[in-house]
Amino acid sequence: MATAARPAAPVSAGPTASAADEPLLPVRNQPLLMVGIMAASLIQILDTTIANVAIPHMQSSLGATAESVTWVLTSYIIASAVAMPATGWLGDRIGARRLFIFSVAGFILASMMCGMAQNLGEMVLFRALQGITGAFIPPLSQSFMLDTSKPSRHPQVMAIWGLGIMIGPILGPILGGWLTESANWRWVFYVNLPVGLLALALLMAQLPHRDGKRRKFDLFGFLMLGIALSSLQLLLDRGSQLDWFQSGEIWLYAFLLGSSSWIAVVHFVTGREPLFETAIFADRNFVIALSFMLVIGVVMFANMALLPPMLQRLFGYGVIDTGIVLMPRGIGVMVSMQLSSLLMRRGFDARIIVGTGFAIAAYSQWMMAGWSLAADQWHFITTGLVQGLGLGLVFIPLNVMAFSTLPGHLRTDGSSLLNLLRSVGASVGISVTTVLLASNIQTAHADLGSHVTSATINAVDISKLDRFQPLGQTALSMIDLEINRQAAMIAYVDDFYLMMWLALAAIPLVLLMRKAKPG
Repeated sequence: MATAARPAAPVSAGPTASAADEPLLPVRNQPLLMVGIMAASLIQILDTTIANVAIPHMQSSLGATAESVTWVLTSYIIASAVAMPATGWLGDRIGARRLFIFSVAGFILASMMCGMAQNLGEMVLFRALQGITGAFIPPLSQSFMLDTSKPSRHPQVMAIWGLGIMIGPILGPILGGWLTESANWRWVFYVNLPVGLLALALLMAQLPHRDGKRRKFDLFGFLMLGIALSSLQLLLDRGSQLDWFQSGEIWLYAFLLGSSSWIAVVHFVTGREPLFETAIFADRNFVIALSFMLVIGVVMFANMALLPPMLQRLFGYGVIDTGIVLMPRGIGVMVSMQLSSLLMRRGFDARIIVGTGFAIAAYSQWMMAGWSLAADQWHFITTGLVQGLGLGLVFIPLNVMAFSTLPGHLRTDGSSLLNLLRSVGASVGISVTTVLLASNIQTAHADLGSHVTSATINAVDISKLDRFQPLGQTALSMIDLEINRQAAMIAYVDDFYLMMWLALAAIPLVLLMRKAKPG
């Protein structure tokens, strides 16, 4: 009896303590696997912005109109948003490893076909295929990064994964502009091939198998969610072209959005086997993280949509110069992500880090609201650096808190929802800020124009300029051009104020979150 009892104490204490900090899916070479996962994530997130700068070149090459060529962007966004919610079910049905590999292979093939497209119809079809195959990459990459790492290393792993997610949209316009100017717009898609093939080889060699479970596919819930997301995107994209609710088409999208969203919510709450397990929405940290991710999508992607055209049209920057000026935002993200990872490993409360990050992001928007047409590149560089520091502080602690209380088998579904809300926030933020920009430009132009009279301009009598015919018209055009520039700057400032208040409004939500458990 003595010999039987003696080894029991040390054996039970040792393995139990070590097992608490072991990865869910052990791998032979984790660094190599992380390279493959990050390469796959990078090409997917780059394609959300890299094609934007090539749109004018595509229009002439594909024989499209200015209105129809926007479907090159819209088809990708809609297809990605509709397909992403099915990631969890597909991962359980055919295996997460197989789905990840098929997604990367399909994305590479679709990218190659986009580069070979000869007309607008082909391009829209191939971009939709690219969106569908790429939709599964972000949630699967995030869940595999977590599952193959020790819980104590999750902050570091999320720092690496988040770096690609946050840097990708910043590098996209720079790389897209350089490829378009130096080579051809088709290389915007061909650039995915070498990186994608490297990622595919590493994933096939290192990606572990993850056990799934058989569950029935919630076709009705998937259709309702897909209709809601598609209607939202079409409403946002087509609204400005059709004068919003002056058009019956927009009313149709609004009706489909409202009805399908309501039906989907009721179905997910009352259904027996809904698309997402109800347990995922019972986790308070995760639900609040979804709200935060929506705000991140708005603040980050709306800024990235507003700043390049502002710098190019109002300040005369070229594509490459614009990218260089915006690059410090990525440096700020890199620095603060490493800092937040270090703070979390030292046991610092993640809620304080998230609140501080949003406060810094709001402060950067306040700095941007102080810009004028006299601003120089250092104004853009410093505010970008500050904003990057704020957003980088938010991303890792938010993901760690979201998954800290979530069971392991819900990670893929959770990751797909977080990425979906970020995409929805980006679409809503870009559309709303763009519409407000156009509206405020008209309002500011009318207000400024009313003050431009002969009494306010002592050098010339404006009412008599028309007698000079061509020279008079040129002088009036120059005055109108300057009024347009000033009105546009005022409209941009209004958008920056809006995003500042949105970031500030999100800060109190951290008080509702539970403290993340240490690794």
